[in-house]
Amino acid sequence: MADTNSAISYFPDIDTIKYEGIDSENQLAYRYYDKDQMVLGKRMEDHLRMAVCYWHTFCSDGMDIFGSGTFNRPWHSANNDRAAADAKMAAAFEFFTKLDLPYYCFHDVDVTEASDTPDELSNNLKYAADNLARHQEASGKKLLWGTANLFSHPRYAAGGLTNPDPQVAACAIRQIRDCLEVTHKLGGSNYVLWGGREGYDTLLNTDLKREQDNFGRFLSMVVDHKKKIGFEGKILIEPKPHEPMYHQYDFDTATIYGFLRRYDLLGEVHVNIEPNHATLSGHSFAHELATAVSLDMMGSIDINMGNYQNGWDTDQFNLDIRDITSALIEILPSGGLDTGGFNFDAKVRRQSNDEADLFYGHIGGVDALARALLAAADIIERGKIDAMKKERYAGWESGLGQAMISDDASLASIADTVASDGINGSHSSGKQEYLENLINQSIK
Repeated sequence: MADTNSAISYFPDIDTIKYEGIDSENQLAYRYYDKDQMVLGKRMEDHLRMAVCYWHTFCSDGMDIFGSGTFNRPWHSANNDRAAADAKMAAAFEFFTKLDLPYYCFHDVDVTEASDTPDELSNNLKYAADNLARHQEASGKKLLWGTANLFSHPRYAAGGLTNPDPQVAACAIRQIRDCLEVTHKLGGSNYVLWGGREGYDTLLNTDLKREQDNFGRFLSMVVDHKKKIGFEGKILIEPKPHEPMYHQYDFDTATIYGFLRRYDLLGEVHVNIEPNHATLSGHSFAHELATAVSLDMMGSIDINMGNYQNGWDTDQFNLDIRDITSALIEILPSGGLDTGGFNFDAKVRRQSNDEADLFYGHIGGVDALARALLAAADIIERGKIDAMKKERYAGWESGLGQAMISDDASLASIADTVASDGINGSHSSGKQEYLENLINQSIK
């Protein structure tokens, strides 16, 4: 059994990261993230609910499709056995504690040793869950969400829940059942289904209707099992248009809304939005958040960014404060995140092979979020953007606008009103440049 009080330190030269203010020269300190600072009536930590992802931070060895791993972290082992999994978990919770962030996230295979069969994975996950529970109790860290990895094992080459082989789909369902129950046991706030391979490479070998019907059917089973075991967190789907598949069924938030509506799952399933996935689908991060809020689908956020020179998922730490600010002003007025949070689904670059680089990456991401939160709060408190929107749509609150959206309005009645009243209509400025300047002026 793993010893959560091991004297081994994987980061012996790094102390707990603390807030030191914007004048600090310490690169291992927060300049903007003061977790107890009150922002719009809520502690900064409670607004952001930040989490560290297990996979990029502790499982990645720096390999890419053109080269082998470069990291060789102290907790990495070629054996990938239980002792290695225990060491990785000890390193992870030391890191969570020293970053002083409240949450973490994991896939089932992140926290277990190598598991070749479904039976092995199920048994290994039970052991890992007990170990995670002990680490959580000792550290005070909490689980933001868990998820099953239905994309790495060769059996999932053609998808998990949408696989053409029912035996493979059944294995995926078992993994989901086990991981959902573990997430519930660990007090997780959400459960995510990332459909990494729920899609197709070519329509020539794909029965589109069958795959989507199966996806909807099995997702309904996930919701039913959530209720059966008493899990109170949200079930989340993560939008992504492509990569690794040429097309994925969870293309973007609007597509998922249509899917959920078709299979009578609205209100039961929400979205976990990632900026890098938003840009791959041709949208902005703010657009995806605004869409989710408008459709009552907002769940959680995997905060990262892509590289505009590359057309794939680079998962870089998001340091674009203006972009994050623009996104936050879409969700803060609706109450922000409830069960969700900001998970750093981001990785250091392949050449950043020092353990300290893991801290630098997260500190930069944390401070960018905190700085954007302060800017968004300033914008909201000033009220100029909200006032501009209200003024722009004021015509719908009375007179003609109200008449047009009343129950007894018709196409003919509206057209006749234009003719009888001599309505001509005129254009008024959208003040885009003025509004964009307001964003910059609030970023300090």
